Amino acid sequence: MQFPSFSIIVETENLASAALAGLCRSLDAIAAQDLSPACAEEVLILESGDLSPDLLETLAGKYPWLTVRTIAAEMDYYAAKMQGVALTTGEIIVFVDSDCLYEPNWLRSLLTPFTQKDEIQVVAGETRTSPRGIYGLAISLTYIFPPFSHRSDLHPTRFYFFNNVAFRRSVLLAYPIPTALPIYRGNCVLHAHKLTQHGITLWRQPIARAVHAAPNGVAHFCWRFILLGYDALSLYRLRRARGQTLPAQPLPVIHPVEDLFIGLALVAMRVKEATVRVFKLIREQPSHLLALPFAAVIALVSLLLFLLGVGIAYLRPSYFLADGDRVNVNWESS
Repeated sequence: MQFPSFSIIVETENLASAALAGLCRSLDAIAAQDLSPACAEEVLILESGDLSPDLLETLAGKYPWLTVRTIAAEMDYYAAKMQGVALTTGEIIVFVDSDCLYEPNWLRSLLTPFTQKDEIQVVAGETRTSPRGIYGLAISLTYIFPPFSHRSDLHPTRFYFFNNVAFRRSVLLAYPIPTALPIYRGNCVLHAHKLTQHGITLWRQPIARAVHAAPNGVAHFCWRFILLGYDALSLYRLRRARGQTLPAQPLPVIHPVEDLFIGLALVAMRVKEATVRVFKLIREQPSHLLALPFAAVIALVSLLLFLLGVGIAYLRPSYFLADGDRVNVNWESS
């Protein structure tokens, strides 16, 4: 199969909350693809000071197809990836994260739809966390990523995860991902919404699968779920205020009564989603029933942290904002 030219961008911002060994595991998974990463125009790793010179030298020797580019340390997750786009040359830009493992046919599966129809502009894979063990099962119930759908057909979708998606370069140049918003994560939610508003279909390729690392340690676990709640209400406000200029007006107008009901609805939706996932995971592997009572305790804590995050967004909308425009949290100092 003749694929269009493609580039792969690997970010390392997540290394602030994950072991460096995770980067090597991720690169090993890319190296093991049945479509070799050596076929890419570039496999670009964006480095902002998290990697030592010795490790960089080791990476260069082990992965000869890897190119390292230095970016500003203060650059956030989304800005770093958009900076990477400017440093690549492929027609298709594939985004991966340093804390994900990719199945051996992932790259080929993600690129194949672009060879089938010229009008396909965006292809998103499926990402989940591993449900192994009590903690893994709990995270699978309430974290961002749902269980695999186990579908095999390419189909339209309303969202994508930035750790497992490919764009035609022309789309990213015409509709760049918004940065410097008053949220920690979720820019891709607004971006997906904007693309669909402009008539661009997002396609889900369910056989392009990745497994994302679970939150690493108690501090990361707590902050991650608090910020999930914080972002959920903040994203609603941003979509409601989509006609405003951001971040010149970093916080949209607040409607106390409406926001209260929306906040409660967001929590209820999270609980409902967790309930749906219980049945999906048990159907996938009945032995999960044995760990479920213990996992449910951790899942309940995560939902309470999510509720806390929604409460902070409701009562103190600028609580996590740095320089008035975006969320800034340091896991290790928190």
